[in-house]
Amino acid sequence: MVALTLPDGSVRKFDGPVTGAMVAADIGPGLAKAALAVRVDGDMWDLGRSIETDAAFSVVTGKDDDALQLLRHDAAHVMAQAVQELFPGTQVTIGPAIENGFYYDFARDEPFSSDDFETIEARMTEIIERDLEFVREIWDRDMAIDFFKSAGEDYKAELVAAIPEGEDVSIYRQGDWTDLCRGPHLPSTGKLPKAFKLMKLAGAYWRGDSNNAMLQRIYGTAWADAKALKAHLLMLEEAEKRDHRRLGREMDLFHFQEEAPGAVFWHPHGWTLFRGLIDYMRRRQDNAGYVEISTPSVMDRGLWELSGHWETFREHMYTTETEDNRVFALKPMNCPGGIQVFKQGITSYRDLPMRVAEFGQVNRYEPSGALHGLMRVREFTQDDAHIFCTPDQMEEECRAVVDLILDIYADFGFYDVAIKFSDRPEKRIGSDAIWDQLEGALMGALQSMGHEFTHNPGEGAFYGPKLEFVLRDAIGRDWQCGTLQVDMNLPERLDASYIGEDGEKHRPVMLHRALFGSLERFAGILIEHYAGRFPLWLAPLQVVVATITEAADDYAAEVLTALKAAGLRAELDVRNEKINYKVREHSLAKVPVMLVVGTREAETRDVAMRRLGGKAQEIVALDAALDTLNREARNLGQ
Repeated sequence: MVALTLPDGSVRKFDGPVTGAMVAADIGPGLAKAALAVRVDGDMWDLGRSIETDAAFSVVTGKDDDALQLLRHDAAHVMAQAVQELFPGTQVTIGPAIENGFYYDFARDEPFSSDDFETIEARMTEIIERDLEFVREIWDRDMAIDFFKSAGEDYKAELVAAIPEGEDVSIYRQGDWTDLCRGPHLPSTGKLPKAFKLMKLAGAYWRGDSNNAMLQRIYGTAWADAKALKAHLLMLEEAEKRDHRRLGREMDLFHFQEEAPGAVFWHPHGWTLFRGLIDYMRRRQDNAGYVEISTPSVMDRGLWELSGHWETFREHMYTTETEDNRVFALKPMNCPGGIQVFKQGITSYRDLPMRVAEFGQVNRYEPSGALHGLMRVREFTQDDAHIFCTPDQMEEECRAVVDLILDIYADFGFYDVAIKFSDRPEKRIGSDAIWDQLEGALMGALQSMGHEFTHNPGEGAFYGPKLEFVLRDAIGRDWQCGTLQVDMNLPERLDASYIGEDGEKHRPVMLHRALFGSLERFAGILIEHYAGRFPLWLAPLQVVVATITEAADDYAAEVLTALKAAGLRAELDVRNEKINYKVREHSLAKVPVMLVVGTREAETRDVAMRRLGGKAQEIVALDAALDTLNREARNLGQ
């Protein structure tokens, strides 16, 4: 007897082993037709896999989020089959589903070209139309090794050989094509929507090790239907237009160069934007009761060993050894320095909570292939803060941080913010009892505020659980930015304490908090979110005063002086160029407002105001223009 508990709590009993397809048919013909896979005790299984014990059971249809990852996995298999049919001698290695699509790594002497994509896509469509059944088989490990070696699939044979002896090997067939795979899969290739597209080629080392052979990776995207595919491709087109690296050049904000990989060279306008972010955050933190500090960038290895970073984060740290044989490291994080400031002098419980902020520059080694403009760098500035409090204050301080971060994101135009709760990772410091206390306080803060959140099991920091705040931008992309972590382990390791009401020493709770996260990355996100068209308060250059004729130069200079006196960021353009040329140039640079002046405006003390993206211009008195712009540009957070 097999008893299966359905999502509604009802139980269906069967005389013996039963497949997911049979259960779906037993529930109803409509569900049987829509079924793509099933979940058995939370794990996704093929429809044809036998269920032999009592379990929780649900059916996966095209309406479930799980279905998208399932069909993307199938698309990877179909692509691999198509490639091997078209290019005999090609070896397949690994091909998973990923966010928005899939990839497969191939070993082939001849290089692929994007010109091959159309041919591969056509063969994929043909394989789908063959409606080949996905068949799961369990093989003996040694049999599987022999099979793949005899087929010339050395990489697959190596993967099987890494499976412990005595364990069975899961193999999937689709027609005559065979692959090593855990599954699950759709019932057949015919269930895969023809809503896919091959996107790009890249190199990838076998098993991610630069000492191994370089493989060829083909990326693709796959969706539930043609409409979703089209929407995704349009989003990618829009994302390309918004690429912060291109806009950074057009707006003259920053550049990178090989002599400092992963580090930003900020130009004047870019640095104005960067400083504006710091100024804004500084005001918000001042108003929220934070004090600001600065700690050294280079500190002795011994401090990092005490903190636990040397053991858990060493591969990402830059180190140097001095002539007196001392080893130092560029700080990858600000928290150990913040604790050193807290430890100076005697702190009473009456002094807590103590909210200590730092705009600390950190350095972390990232592989060259992972670097991506402002979004992934090796040297960056964090808007860090460390809040020292008593255990009784911990949950209240968490709520205050959550309120602050959501309010700040709204100021920058981000209203769709998801929260992820990440609990203890496998590699961590501290006892389970401490982790229980920290996780309870962090989750309790969210629940008491009524915020929805998703669970990220095992993804906490090595010293404490954390919240991640994920922003959705103007074209629907998600960006993980701010974090909040609660920690009682680093204060213990670095011997931080306060004097309690009982006159004894106690360990403080330490909240690690970053709101922008990396300021460089947040600047890149803002550039793409606004497509360079910043609101006036945020724009690094807010106004350009441009002349039509040389006779208006003196008046233009007066206008510039008045703008700067009003606190506006403005520049003058009195070049001997036609006004249409100037308008085009400053529009490309995304300057929000142009004030155009000629001899008539000089006589009447007016300006012709042009807004970025607008074709019309408005003739207004200079005083009125100043008043309007000053109100619009008033910096948020004041």
